[in-house]
Amino acid sequence: MFSFPDAVGAREFGTWVEENLASIRLAAEATTRSGKLINIGQYQVGPLRYLRFNYTTGDAAGQNMTGKATWAACEWIKRNYPGELDYMLFGGIDTDKKHSHINMLLTRGKRVVAEAVMRKHLLKRLMGVEPTELFRRQMSTTGAFLAGAASNSAQAANGLAALFIATGQDVANISESHATITYCQLLETGDYYWSITLPSLIVATVGGGTGLATQKQCLEMRGCSGASKANKLAEICAAVVLVGETSLASAVLRGDWVSSHDRLGRNRP
Repeated sequence: MFSFPDAVGAREFGTWVEENLASIRLAAEATTRSGKLINIGQYQVGPLRYLRFNYTTGDAAGQNMTGKATWAACEWIKRNYPGELDYMLFGGIDTDKKHSHINMLLTRGKRVVAEAVMRKHLLKRLMGVEPTELFRRQMSTTGAFLAGAASNSAQAANGLAALFIATGQDVANISESHATITYCQLLETGDYYWSITLPSLIVATVGGGTGLATQKQCLEMRGCSGASKANKLAEICAAVVLVGETSLASAVLRGDWVSSHDRLGRNRP
């Protein structure tokens, strides 16, 4: 967040940033081997100019990497801008470790979709519910909207938290990563289409906790350890959320949710 004496100064600064993007990019990328500055989003409020630096980070999650790169870029700006300015490195619009609508739209991390067509006879045999019963769950989307919830999913955070812990991810990023957009259709065949979109999933297969012995072993078991594997891990995360949604929604509709917890809960002998 760059601050100026007045709104005109903030506006002129925004133009200067656009004109000097190539030099700003060089300053940022000089601090990292894999981080690449793609663009800088700009948002003005009065005399304040918020810059959202957008990077690709390879197979790393990249929060520390991009923080260092952005600091270098801002220091270059401070040295070279021909006017008075002051800045705060974390101005809030990065929305690190918290859910935000800007992440839902523009993504922070990876945007991944999982989808499935569930056959009517299999749903009834395995889950005990009809597709028409599952479709009634759309009412919960209305409830989520009423509550101002981060998503219209049932339990995305459960599966993701388990995966994050097992594979050495930053568990605090569940704040952004659990946001889920669920979309379903009753098909003319009587089958059920179900998709989930994770618009802000932050996962890595290199760096951080992914190098810990147990966590690395878990990644290796899934074929997700090392470079060029982050997209595969993201796909697995989305699939886990989808099957978790299927299980919980069916249990609630069938009436098994309470009885299953009573019979199988962790506090039971």
